[in-house]
Amino acid sequence: MKELVDQIKTRLMDQNIEVPEEDIVARLKKLVEDFHVPEAEARRSVLNYFLKEHGVVLVRASSEPVKVSEISEPNRWVDLDVKVLALWEPASDAISQTGLVGDSTGTIKFVKWSKSGLPDLVEGRSYSIKRVVTDEYQGKPSVKLNRTSQVVELDHDVDATAVIRSGPAEDNKIADISEAGHWVNLKTKVVQLWDSNNETISQSGLVGDETGSLKFVKWAKADLPELIEGKSYSLQNVVTDEYQGRFSVKLNRTSKIEELDFDVEVGSQSVDFTGAMVDIQKGSGLIKRCPICRRSLAKGICGEHGKVDGTYDLRIKAVLDDGRRVQDIIINRETTERLVGLTLEEAKKMAMDTLDHEVVRAMIEERLLGRYYTVTGPRVDRYILVEIINETPVVVARDVDELIRLVEVD
Repeated sequence: MKELVDQIKTRLMDQNIEVPEEDIVARLKKLVEDFHVPEAEARRSVLNYFLKEHGVVLVRASSEPVKVSEISEPNRWVDLDVKVLALWEPASDAISQTGLVGDSTGTIKFVKWSKSGLPDLVEGRSYSIKRVVTDEYQGKPSVKLNRTSQVVELDHDVDATAVIRSGPAEDNKIADISEAGHWVNLKTKVVQLWDSNNETISQSGLVGDETGSLKFVKWAKADLPELIEGKSYSLQNVVTDEYQGRFSVKLNRTSKIEELDFDVEVGSQSVDFTGAMVDIQKGSGLIKRCPICRRSLAKGICGEHGKVDGTYDLRIKAVLDDGRRVQDIIINRETTERLVGLTLEEAKKMAMDTLDHEVVRAMIEERLLGRYYTVTGPRVDRYILVEIINETPVVVARDVDELIRLVEVD
């Protein structure tokens, strides 16, 4: 934050403008911390605000038509004719759309700000996007669409075939994925399917191979067949993505799914975490899943298959806190049964006797909240998928004193 403030102050001083530092900090914090606006955009927004407040009219540089492969530095104003190859779920309310666009020379990530007032781009269509500003994050170029940008749908298709089909001919391993925006083929097993509250997402969850596992997202507009938990598939022409250092793959209209006639072995890249269980989240306890896609049901309705006769399951979605950070965890039925001392059949009977499924979650809270646990399992997205969980004795003051005494004796 200090670096951003200094950059803004320097630019303002160049225009003989003095603004109290606390005013700059307050505006930056609101954008970055409250609205999760990326730092580069927040810096531009705050700077422009104070320049406008002091009557300074900014004259923007004219934009120039370029090809995607010619973009190599930030802060250029450019015009592009591109095809929308993939749309991703925005990570912030400040972002209207984000995804991947391309032409015959390459692909590039784009971000369209919510305040831009621009029309939505449609996957698979071609556009002329003018007066977009180039940006760079971790050495990777991107373009931003803001209020000064223009979007015009083209009456011809931009040729991005070479780009779309430029993924490696042979299957990649999950451990080989090291950057976003690449088209890859994977042979994977569906480890877990997650609930989706976004109508643009058909399915999301966890897939893995012998080298590890990662998150996948299948867009609703992709019109691809449903993946089934526990089955193995060849996922062809999927695009890699990255958020906060974690990789994932997106399945869109150009992707292809084929069920394999053999079982893919999934390797485990486990992590450990120790902390107090401070929350049992909604969706824990006795739930019903769709018998086809294994999603949890909401009032007997699956987001993909409508009203179905669900099958019962037990799970725990909880939060551990080690005093410095919190960690979301998911515990499956078998581990839940051992940890709580309650079988699925007993949970069903409890719910039937009280006519309330929430009674199971309440019992889990009573038995687990406030206790300390060490969990082991693969970390995917923000979750640890628990494979091993053990209760850990609470460290009290006298234990700390004893440890200090032993160190001093040594």
